[in-house]
Amino acid sequence: MASGPDTTPASSPDGSRERTAKPAAPRSAPEGVSAAPAEPQPAEESATAPAEEHAARSDVPPDSEGPGRAERPGRLRRLAALARREWRRTALAALSGVALALAFPPYDLWPLSLVAVAALSLLIRGRTGRQGAWSGLAFGWPFFLVLLKWLHVVGWDAVIGLAFLQGLFVLGLGAGLALTSRLPAWPLWGACLWVTEEFLRDRLPFGGFPWGRLAFANTGSPFTPLAALGGAPLVTFAVALTGTLLAATALTAWRLRRAPARAARTPRAYVTGLGALALAAAVTLAGFAVPVPTQAADTARIAVVQGNVQQPGMDFLGRPMQILNNHVEATLDLAERIKQGKEPKPDLVIWPENSSDLDPYKYPEAGDRIDEAVKAVGVPVLVGALVDHPTKQGYVENQGIVWDPKKGAGASYTKQHPVPFGEYVPFRDQLSKVITRLQQIPRDFYPGDHTGVLQTGPARLGDVICFEVAYDEIPRDTVKDGARALVVQTNNATYGNTGQPEQQLVMSKLRAIEHGRAVVTAATSGISAIVAPDGTVTQRTQEFTQDVLTGTLPLRDDLTVADRVGAAPEWAIAIVGVLACAGAWLLGRRKRGARAGAAPTTAAAGADGQGEAPQGTDHDQHDRQAQTEGQHQ
Repeated sequence: MASGPDTTPASSPDGSRERTAKPAAPRSAPEGVSAAPAEPQPAEESATAPAEEHAARSDVPPDSEGPGRAERPGRLRRLAALARREWRRTALAALSGVALALAFPPYDLWPLSLVAVAALSLLIRGRTGRQGAWSGLAFGWPFFLVLLKWLHVVGWDAVIGLAFLQGLFVLGLGAGLALTSRLPAWPLWGACLWVTEEFLRDRLPFGGFPWGRLAFANTGSPFTPLAALGGAPLVTFAVALTGTLLAATALTAWRLRRAPARAARTPRAYVTGLGALALAAAVTLAGFAVPVPTQAADTARIAVVQGNVQQPGMDFLGRPMQILNNHVEATLDLAERIKQGKEPKPDLVIWPENSSDLDPYKYPEAGDRIDEAVKAVGVPVLVGALVDHPTKQGYVENQGIVWDPKKGAGASYTKQHPVPFGEYVPFRDQLSKVITRLQQIPRDFYPGDHTGVLQTGPARLGDVICFEVAYDEIPRDTVKDGARALVVQTNNATYGNTGQPEQQLVMSKLRAIEHGRAVVTAATSGISAIVAPDGTVTQRTQEFTQDVLTGTLPLRDDLTVADRVGAAPEWAIAIVGVLACAGAWLLGRRKRGARAGAAPTTAAAGADGQGEAPQGTDHDQHDRQAQTEGQHQ
């Protein structure tokens, strides 16, 4: 019975056993490196070579037992080697991420958004998908750390954790940019992928978190008017396309500068670089050709009351009725000035989110104070209050309530998009045991089920509460339902003097242009502001001051192109980005398959002494090619 394959050396014709090994076929060297002839190896060394090579690749001794022991140290060593090899590129990616954060308020250096996009494109150009993902994370995590540092009032662990979660989306962006960087017209596909990344991050997880969109860094740039055509996604696309085109221009200039001979500096190369630069300039200037409608059908005179809070931070509420009394007193003072003829009487008054810190339906003392202020000023007041849910025990609703001087509390709007871990706790029973800080949120907010179109005196306003201004669909649906102006009731007292109120205010500027509507931001502690339909901030308050803004609010009925097309541009651009990634992946797979099919022929030729032996796995060749291209670029 046979016990296995015969491993005995073959006999020579004379009956003796041969112990010599056949010389190995020479391997081809990379371009520009001469290949040394391979030396014959003794048979003993040849027999042990596979085991030694396996041990070297897995970074464990050959006699290690089990796949887990073989893989785990190898992965750690490969990760450490990747970190050592990529540290310069990683550092540049991190600096680019910080530069992008500086494009946002309170710094407002919007040109840095173009620089950051271009830098990331160049750092990832020609890399493998895994290398691109690494650079994407190195870019995204520092970006969100700087952008969201206002969250440190909750805890720096919250800043680090949320920044890392958001950075994972940029990790995917980096992988996609690397895949598509080898395609023709790669700047276009890269710009689409920026929209794809924001599309996903705006929706996942728990309804998404839209902070940090390129459009929000460009609310006072030449790109801003494009919002009237395609909303925030079109602004993001234009900014990203300009940045990637600038990257293509810089890459062409670098190659021309490093060209070894003048013959390589062809007219076509110059046309390519200048064409990319010209297209970048055209995209930048395109916004000036977009009409921004501002003509009002009629107007309403408004007053915006900022009552202020006693202290910033997590404990801004103070004792019960304190914030409510602040807004009541400021409104009573306004009523007195009107009575004395120092101030024209407004048509309506707007209070911010949480301006009543007690449920006015449950606590009569709160309802009585609101009623006193409303009757004194003699016009409807839009009040912000937390109200117990009428049927679901333990839930609360974040509402804007129209309070009439004769009829009292009337129509209301309930916030549709509560903030996860701020206004409700997902998986409360499980997470609150691990993260005890979540127990500070005793009740979950219940979402509303309709838009906030409210008839407030002579004006049909669209109420949007706090972070809802960051989500495209809520302001858009509100305008399409008939809102003639938008009101953003907000309470930023927790994040006062951190830069967060400025970041939220620029969203109101973008929404004004996007929908052709005036936007009123009413905040408990600041920043309250009146924004014209062209995005101009006509009035604003300082933080942590009691103040009242009065002015004329334009009311409009016409819809912009962005309102009419809705989310279609975002979907279209995002899908193009996904298809570009899929196409690049399939193309790369086909090329790898072709190389793998050619490998057996090459190996056979090498065995006959007529060709070269294969140079390793197809994946290794791909990595070497990407690294070589990255060094040249």
